[in-house]
Amino acid sequence: MSPRGPADPLWPWVTKLLLLLQLCAHGHAPRASPLPRSCPAACICTSDLLSCSRQMLQHVPRALPPTATTLDLSHNALTQLHDRWLAALPHLEALHISHNQIKDLSPQAFHNASYLRHLDMSSNHLHAVETHYFDALVSLEELLLYNNRITRVDENAFAKLSGLRKVYLSWNNLTTFPFRSVQGLGNYSLRTLDLSSNSLSSIPVEELAALPENIRNGLYLHNNPVRCSCPLYLMLQRWKQRGFSSVKDFFEEHTCKVSDNVPRSLIKFLKYSHMFENCSAGPEDVHPVPFPVMVGQTLLLACNTSLPAAATTYMWISPHHEPIKHPGNNNRSLEVYRNGSLKIAVAKPWHSGVYVGLAINSPRNFSRLCEVNVTVHYPKPDGETFSTGLTTLLGCIVSLLLVLIYLYLTPCRCLSCCKKAAPLSPPQECSAQSSILSATPPATDRPNRKVSANKHVVFLEPVREMQNGKIRLALGEDFPDAKHPKVLQLKSDSESISSVFSDTPIVS
Repeated sequence: MSPRGPADPLWPWVTKLLLLLQLCAHGHAPRASPLPRSCPAACICTSDLLSCSRQMLQHVPRALPPTATTLDLSHNALTQLHDRWLAALPHLEALHISHNQIKDLSPQAFHNASYLRHLDMSSNHLHAVETHYFDALVSLEELLLYNNRITRVDENAFAKLSGLRKVYLSWNNLTTFPFRSVQGLGNYSLRTLDLSSNSLSSIPVEELAALPENIRNGLYLHNNPVRCSCPLYLMLQRWKQRGFSSVKDFFEEHTCKVSDNVPRSLIKFLKYSHMFENCSAGPEDVHPVPFPVMVGQTLLLACNTSLPAAATTYMWISPHHEPIKHPGNNNRSLEVYRNGSLKIAVAKPWHSGVYVGLAINSPRNFSRLCEVNVTVHYPKPDGETFSTGLTTLLGCIVSLLLVLIYLYLTPCRCLSCCKKAAPLSPPQECSAQSSILSATPPATDRPNRKVSANKHVVFLEPVREMQNGKIRLALGEDFPDAKHPKVLQLKSDSESISSVFSDTPIVS
């Protein structure tokens, strides 16, 4: 057999085979392009929805398509979620894990899920809500935890969830709840806090009074065995009058326990309220008393009370919903005395608002004593210290004096031309534009001639010429007030006035 050469038709294939063997020997074999992830066998996949519901899954499927924004794992048999299991779903916004058997969550169970906005973990076996459970879900808006076995909620469980709008904790075993932990969330977005159908035995009314109104409007407390008390009854009645949906929509479902010794002594105390007819005014029925104060002043707020001092402690709720007890707040800008008085050492604009005084006789019994609406003002400028009436009076007096000066006290700036003025003469440059009609010849004909007592001034025609917006008048030379001391004194100062008033009377 002759050796194969380039002319042989099989030579190109042999060359390619040798080249491929050489690449494989050096570890540079070409790799096939990866195939896109397929949908898990037990799930249904659409463009952005991954549904693995009702498949009796005990573990989360490993291969999850990264395009999913909604994942449904409800109605399965999941008992735990491993760390960072959502790293494969960078766009996930809604996660449904209800109706499983999850008892606890690892510290990093929800890491890599910063875009998650809706989380449904209802109908599981959770026993508590720890701090690390949801702190990585910085975009979370709705959290559904109802129908679990939760007995405790950590104070910092929702501290990092500034965008949280709705929390559902009904149908659990809560006996208490840290209401102060959600106080700051009300300033952001929290609108619904459902604590209904739990085992709450007492409601801290003073803490609820400090919550923002948007939280109280959506705070559901019905179907709890709370102890009956006047403060609780009056608070809920006030909420009903204000139209809060938490009371209005579940009016008959609000119950309270009459006696701890009788487990079934629950009554619908809002519907059957005859036993609370003797309760005094409710915590929110008192109208705030106005209290204006200037910046920098010290003020003392006190509520009149006849309660025994030995068994009573006092607390104030600031306009920023901060509870303040003895001795005061952290920086001592607000101080509370033993007798219940509140002192503001140096009033500042941010101290303005309604302060609520509370008297606490026991951990479960308190009453609201008073409300004071403090308004801190800046001092008015000196130019505004005069009252309107005094300013008006001074203006009238000054105007009257100016009119008198205008009419009688302005000197003639050209005496020589004034003396030469003759009856019916044309208007002079320095005199008033009018003529004098006299019954006797002018006094200038005979210098020693006495002035006639019957001499008077007559205006022959209306004055037409205006100067500085005022009519120029001509007065008789025998004006009777010319020798009055006050007038003379005014006339001695007329040099400074003549520049303002150009009208000059005729003086003989």
